[in-house]
Amino acid sequence: MICEQTKTAGIHLYTSFICTDCESIMIKTDTSDPQYRYYVEKLRKVTKPGIYS
Repeated sequence: MICEQTKTAGIHLYTSFICTDCESIMIKTDTSDPQYRYYVEKLRKVTKPGIYS
């Protein structure tokens, strides 16, 4: 979802996948870093799946 590469190790967040590399970078990024806004915008695209009955 972040780097848009196909990787096998990572976490699933609702309908999206975040690889361990991107996860590590996001965790270490300071909120004053310009890259922080990039990650926030990418994470906003995560959609919570609906409940289907």
